[in-house]
Amino acid sequence: MPKASARHILVGTEDEATELKQQIEGGADFGDLAKQHSQCPSGQQGGSLGEFSQGQMVPEFDQVVFGDLPIGTVSEPVKTQFGFHLIEVEKRLQ
Repeated sequence: MPKASARHILVGTEDEATELKQQIEGGADFGDLAKQHSQCPSGQQGGSLGEFSQGQMVPEFDQVVFGDLPIGTVSEPVKTQFGFHLIEVEKRLQ
């Protein structure tokens, strides 16, 4: 079963996620923004979710992590039942 490690920032609105993505593209540190803005407890670890298997996360999240998002690239805002995520895949393992 495929595995991956990723980090994310979870916020309440698409506008907030888009603004944070623009800050990251402008040179802001993903981990620092996660600590400041993420509504997920993982924010305190810079958004790191560690290693997980395909199927452990909600489907919308899984599609991005195990899809074709290049490693090290920050996703567009991804809507789930929890809010809006910016996701960065750190590695994928088979």
